[in-house]
Amino acid sequence: MPVMSQRAYSRQRGVSASTVQKAIASGRIHTLPNGQIDSEIADAEWARNTQTQAPPVDRRGQPPEDDAEVFGASQYTKARAVREHYQARLAKIDYEERIAKLVSGEEVQVAAFNKFRQFRDAMINLPDRLAAMLAAETVEATVHALLTNEIRKALNDFADESNG
Repeated sequence: MPVMSQRAYSRQRGVSASTVQKAIASGRIHTLPNGQIDSEIADAEWARNTQTQAPPVDRRGQPPEDDAEVFGASQYTKARAVREHYQARLAKIDYEERIAKLVSGEEVQVAAFNKFRQFRDAMINLPDRLAAMLAAETVEATVHALLTNEIRKALNDFADESNG
């Protein structure tokens, strides 16, 4: 009958002192009147009264009738974890949209379409604007310079509008 303190008993069992105190408080093991523990009696009580793993139960709190219910609970837990993961990702996307870090793909497509439509219109209008000037020019280098300047201006305007 080795009698020892609660701390010494916790070291012997390889558990924390608070685990031993919880076992005493719940009545799984008992102490002597002076608060010390008889390790042989406590070991037997610990083995008899401590359940290492909770038995599986169904939704009604009853033990399952077969292994299929236990397996189903495990699959449900995994499925729920996956669902929670994706819900967290969706919540993050929603948050980033609300703080204007993200823009919907549809909005980007509409804005890009409008920008390129303006650029296309500017390029198509070049001949209408330049036709009379170019027809009056007889020097090839002047015609080339006029065309180059107008095309460069249209490209620079498009670049400036895209950055702004």
